[in-house]
Amino acid sequence: MTLSEELTWRGFANQTTFKDVTALDGEPITFYWGVDPSADSMTVGNLAIAMMVKHFIRAGHKAVLLVGGATGLIGDPDGKSEERTLKSLEEIAGNKTKITEQYQTIFGGQSFDLVDNYDWFKDMGYLEFLRDVGKHVPLRQMLSRDFVQARLGEGGAGISYAEFSYSLIQGYDFLHLHREMGVSLQVCGADQWGNCIAGVELVRRITGNEAHIWSAPLVINKTTGKKFGKTEGGAVWLDPTKTSPAEYYQFWVNSDDAGVEEYLKIYTMLSKDDIEHVMAEFTQDKSGRAAQKLLAFEATKLVHGEQAAEAARIQAESLKYRTFTVNISDKLTIQDAADIGIAAPFFTVKSGASIIETLHASGLATSKSEARQLLADNGVYVNDQQVSREFFEDSDFQDGKLALRRGKKLQNTKIIVLEK
Repeated sequence: MTLSEELTWRGFANQTTFKDVTALDGEPITFYWGVDPSADSMTVGNLAIAMMVKHFIRAGHKAVLLVGGATGLIGDPDGKSEERTLKSLEEIAGNKTKITEQYQTIFGGQSFDLVDNYDWFKDMGYLEFLRDVGKHVPLRQMLSRDFVQARLGEGGAGISYAEFSYSLIQGYDFLHLHREMGVSLQVCGADQWGNCIAGVELVRRITGNEAHIWSAPLVINKTTGKKFGKTEGGAVWLDPTKTSPAEYYQFWVNSDDAGVEEYLKIYTMLSKDDIEHVMAEFTQDKSGRAAQKLLAFEATKLVHGEQAAEAARIQAESLKYRTFTVNISDKLTIQDAADIGIAAPFFTVKSGASIIETLHASGLATSKSEARQLLADNGVYVNDQQVSREFFEDSDFQDGKLALRRGKKLQNTKIIVLEK
């Protein structure tokens, strides 16, 4: 498959300034993609575009990956109904480090250049910016943006000059990278189209050269109709301290049946044949969730590594209690468990043991009174089922093991082993 065919098949084709998409299949193009360090981690929303970038690189195009140290100080107002709270230089610096590390992980083994737009903005004066950038941007173009209209319209929260000017800053990024590194293409998600157009226009007006955009549609959960990548607990992060590998794996396992084929195309590097094969198996028996399991493993491996993905897989299978065909402790070491956010996961009890005492003794509760309160508040789960009784029953143990959890987070789980 050519790159244009691959992007179309995988669902990465949305708006573009190219008149003919096969332009992507010719000579190598230097392109860029950027992430603002408004948080200390990317999300699975960012990851969708990162996966598209991987295909561009694999096809022979040259990637420039930008971390927005300057734009992050303002914050993208697009899609926001109110002004963002400004972050300090220290916060942005810490976030930049984390985003850079995630770039290195996701694009490990691939070639790319890394840049920070703070480097070319930090010494630029206000008058210089107005003359070199602002002079070339029509006010009508800026006022026509949807988010500006919404913020300035009746009932809108208003907009500051700083946020109003955000697209100028991002537009200058494109101009700078075009002049200094030969960048002629920006890739983005559909929600960034307006900001990217500002850059294309700036390059054209100032240099007279052509510049282009390739955007991917936002990923939508087909069951709920909402933007993909959100859970009851909020965003799904790539940082293991914010979303543990176990939770990350479980997020993918829980993918909706209607969207799982699309997610396999977007969030894995599996071939067309591999995806068609697993989808055929999935169609034959949806209850087996073969497609979701493969998606979960591949997506977790990409972000957290194969060892963590395997550990998360074993844990998820154990917690769901389909079967215990192996002794978990033989495959999942204490170190493996620590890597996926579960400390000392195995705990032995006698028949008829107290759930309250086990919660305390295993560290799931800090005291027996807290354990008792958890039980009263329906916050205790045995094998994924809420319980209110005070004692384990022998039927709870399958192959001599059960999963005891406090609350809904998978990392708050202990594997309880029945003493022989």
